[in-house]
Amino acid sequence: MSNQKNMVRTETTERRTGDYFKFLGTGGARFVVAKQLRASGGIYLNFAGKKMIFDPGPGALVRLVRSRPPIDPTTLEALFLTHKHIDHSNDVNILIEAITSGGLKRRGVLFAPEECLEGKEAVILNYLKGYLERIEILQAEKEYRLGEVKFKTSVAHHHEAETYGLKFYLPAGTVGFLTDTKFFPGLIEAYGDVDFLVINLVRIKAQEDDHILHMGADEAAEIISDIKPRRAYLTHFGMTMLRADPGKVAERLSEITGVEVRAAYDGLTVEVQPDH
Repeated sequence: MSNQKNMVRTETTERRTGDYFKFLGTGGARFVVAKQLRASGGIYLNFAGKKMIFDPGPGALVRLVRSRPPIDPTTLEALFLTHKHIDHSNDVNILIEAITSGGLKRRGVLFAPEECLEGKEAVILNYLKGYLERIEILQAEKEYRLGEVKFKTSVAHHHEAETYGLKFYLPAGTVGFLTDTKFFPGLIEAYGDVDFLVINLVRIKAQEDDHILHMGADEAAEIISDIKPRRAYLTHFGMTMLRADPGKVAERLSEITGVEVRAAYDGLTVEVQPDH
């Protein structure tokens, strides 16, 4: 692991010149998304001046334009899908329309697993594919670039769909997004070089006897304890997490792991800066 750790701090100013990301929504799973108990817009990324969106679920377009300050969806340069599930991909087609001015401008890059693009359950409409400047297929443990932004996929996650997390290598350190998955030991090695970790935590407790492949809080604690990032954020909450109170869960994980763990909330903006 790099000796240089990230300092991540929340800013209240509207002008930002460094790398940052914003939680457009922190809701996950069917009931929280259906009732919009938490928004489900994914995460806006601004790394190396590139404007990007990560897993644009239901409401991403609205959350962008109603952000404070507003984020113009027509200025986005890239979209990332970690997998095809609707709470991660619902708004991807309308955002392709926005980025390309309805196909009048061929621009923007889509990064997504092949399953999102091909087959009976593909989530990208065929007529939109040619609007984009290019499409890059995500595969396990592979490096990609978007201008100066370098990132890498994780190992394949254990989920109901083809799923990969992403790690972005920034001047201040590595920012990792550990998306939906059932816990398995390989996750610790896969994210071991991460300085700042965002973890999707749908459930307070994992279930071994059902088909819903998500980790629980105790398993998140194991990952954080072993990786020891500078800071960890919890997001993508389902009903059991909301009932447990994400803030209290984060406090407990901080005590267990010795790492500062925070529960994200809708609209939270985080700047990535060097540790001083």
